[in-house]
Amino acid sequence: MPKGYVILTEAIKNSAGMAAYSQAAAPSMAESGARPLAVDAQPRVLEGEWHGNRTVLLEFESVEAAQAWYDSDSYAQARPLRQAAAESNAVLLSGFEPPRD
Repeated sequence: MPKGYVILTEAIKNSAGMAAYSQAAAPSMAESGARPLAVDAQPRVLEGEWHGNRTVLLEFESVEAAQAWYDSDSYAQARPLRQAAAESNAVLLSGFEPPRD
């Protein structure tokens, strides 16, 4: 089963609000087994345009686990804090598993 990845791009408008979001989201991430792989305030854009001034990459055991985290009651309490403090985009990706011969 491929891993699941959530990528968030955030144009932060309220640093204190984002700090509150981080504290509120941490327990839901720990419960879900989320693993932060990258948090970058200055991603290097190689082509095109990139949204926001911070990008976050989270890894989950599966796409289903990532979706369950996003839909969880625990994260539902934190999500509005992020949405109030930043203009955000969020995507869920399925990891790649090479074919087995």
